[in-house]
Amino acid sequence: MATHSSMLHVRVNDEIKEKAAAALDAMGLSVSDAVRILLHRIVADQAFPLELKVPNSETRDAMAEADEMIQSRRARFTTADALLDDLEKAGGQ
Repeated sequence: MATHSSMLHVRVNDEIKEKAAAALDAMGLSVSDAVRILLHRIVADQAFPLELKVPNSETRDAMAEADEMIQSRRARFTTADALLDDLEKAGGQ
């Protein structure tokens, strides 16, 4: 029985593609292998193999803060002690 296959074209950032290809190569897989495995898992499980969620407001705020820090090239804490103090305060809540 002959099987037919189709070509799948996917657009992805060049840097992500290169990094993924290198990681997959270290595992003995190609990007095409990884996509085939992904699609097989979706068919077998009838679900996406990763948990996908809409971020809640706290997560969205943290993501926005991280983006702002990256854009402004500033850290949230100026010293390790300040970070540890904040973690201790948060742990006591």
